Amino acid sequence: MVTFPTIRLRRLRYEPKVRRLVRETMLSPDKLILPLFVRPGNAVRKPIGSMPGHFQLSVDELVKEAEEAAALGLGGIILFGIPDTKDAEGSTAMSDSSIVAAAVRAVKQAVGNRLLVITDVCFCEYTDHGHCGVLCRNKHGEFSVDNDATLVNIIKQALVHCRAGADMIAPSGMIDGMIKALRTGMDDAGFSSVPIMSYAAKYASAFYGPFREAAESTPQFGDRRSYQMDPSSAAGQALREVELDLAEGADIIMVKPALAYLDIVRLIRDRFEGVPIAVYNVSGEYSMVKAAAERGWIDEQAVVLESLTAMTRAGAGIILTYWAKEAAKLI
Repeated sequence: MVTFPTIRLRRLRYEPKVRRLVRETMLSPDKLILPLFVRPGNAVRKPIGSMPGHFQLSVDELVKEAEEAAALGLGGIILFGIPDTKDAEGSTAMSDSSIVAAAVRAVKQAVGNRLLVITDVCFCEYTDHGHCGVLCRNKHGEFSVDNDATLVNIIKQALVHCRAGADMIAPSGMIDGMIKALRTGMDDAGFSSVPIMSYAAKYASAFYGPFREAAESTPQFGDRRSYQMDPSSAAGQALREVELDLAEGADIIMVKPALAYLDIVRLIRDRFEGVPIAVYNVSGEYSMVKAAAERGWIDEQAVVLESLTAMTRAGAGIILTYWAKEAAKLI
């Protein structure tokens, strides 16, 4: 094997133009999805304390964000709703007058086809208990999510979003069989062309804290470990989840969170060649960088670009990130 001094890998790094020439991992604004939180009201722009720079928005303010996202060439937005009232089943999420349905209609009217509009399909924001579906008592007498009863309601919520004009839905509850139920229900209702981006490998992560403030979805008791994946579970379990969702009709699969699970992204990329992979650069990852940057401990812009590049290099072609607008400008 020929080695130094004949081989000098610094030849590919010394000149900036050469570095640019040999790069393989490239970021692009049209691969970034901006999460947005919508609530009832008018002219509402309520700051989210744990997520500096982000807000709960009324529909009119949300439209402004969507217009900016379209102007920046982002890949799209994903909407999370915060209703006026909550109940045990999250019934407001299944109404054509829901806050997300109103937001989708307003955004589509404002930006048309210039921006992809994705909707989160789950119930944690809409239930008074903060869990992702209908509750029942398990064999220990404790409340837990009734998987099959929740499937019925998931279809109802998704059809509300489809009728409003959503371009894609993203079920996030990690409910067994949700992709098959949604694909069948949407196809039967005439929405066979609407893709499903499944949260196929969603972990019960400690990185979600700020999101729960933003979406007002903190569980009132217990946690979500009985349906989201254990962070310590074998990587093969994630592969099984992905394989099942693809077999049921998922068009895009997602890994959440992003940075702590890049090994899972790479395994999925290697196993399922050609399948579009998304990652969610979650609220805790965002807020930690923001806090460190505010104290002058790190260079925020450099860390953001390095993190997004790492996600892309691992195999993610789509990135949901709260830095979508800033990253698009930097790119």
